[in-house]
Amino acid sequence: MNMVLKEIVFKNINPNHHFDLVDLESILKRKPKDHNQFDHHKISFYAIVIITHNNGKHSINYSDYSYKKGTVFTLRKSSTHKFYKTNAKGKFLVFTEDFVIRYSDKIETLKLFQLFNEMLGSPKLQLDDSNFAQIKSLINQIEQEYLDVIDSYSIEIIRSLIQVLILKLFRIKSKGKDNLGYRKYHLKFIYLQELVEKECFESKKVSYYANKMGVTTKTLNNITHSMVGKHAKSFIDEIVILQIKRLLINSQLSFTEIAYQAGFSTPTNFFKYFRKKTGLSPKQFKENRK
Repeated sequence: MNMVLKEIVFKNINPNHHFDLVDLESILKRKPKDHNQFDHHKISFYAIVIITHNNGKHSINYSDYSYKKGTVFTLRKSSTHKFYKTNAKGKFLVFTEDFVIRYSDKIETLKLFQLFNEMLGSPKLQLDDSNFAQIKSLINQIEQEYLDVIDSYSIEIIRSLIQVLILKLFRIKSKGKDNLGYRKYHLKFIYLQELVEKECFESKKVSYYANKMGVTTKTLNNITHSMVGKHAKSFIDEIVILQIKRLLINSQLSFTEIAYQAGFSTPTNFFKYFRKKTGLSPKQFKENRK
């Protein structure tokens, strides 16, 4: 039986707000009927998580990240994540794409896509004391408008504060080692990324995606090298591996069935490919994630 990875859709008491803010500790205590927060699940919205007290770890796209006070996670829609049980405290801000983009200009929109794109930088950001105080103050203002004030101005004030929060996080992150900042290929890169995520089991060839985008393979390599510092084939393989991991973790398909579903002509080719890219066999990876 093939179990589809559970996708969590945005829900709010007021569906027109497209925004919610909850305490991390309340999420950890919940017992949802449609999923288990301690199992891998996919989100259909953007999320910012800030840790305010204690330590723990969080899984994002099958990689575990430790956290402590001042850690911020940025998750884009379609990310796969899971919680671990902990006594940590923090805030979980979730919002739809429309919530921010509707009133944003092109540059602000690009910053949103860059900040939340794990291909361009780590989803984890560790704030120093000064930056933590600034970000925490912003979130406190958002929380006050959302939970206490609640008047006809609140949602627009929250939208503006979220945009400021994104810009401040972007500025902090861009001063580090992450590959942020303007790139002339940014929009084409986003389109390529979405295309590969959708069709990587159909083809793993650079020429396939170059033809789809109406560019040469040289241009495709220029796009990926400019944005993430790697050749197009390496970029495609990275996405393929992530999609295979999702199948390994979240389905009851046999390894042979996964091999064929992932577009390999034989299971042997699948095993060789996965081990070459990860250093593990599919079985070892699956057992390590239990």
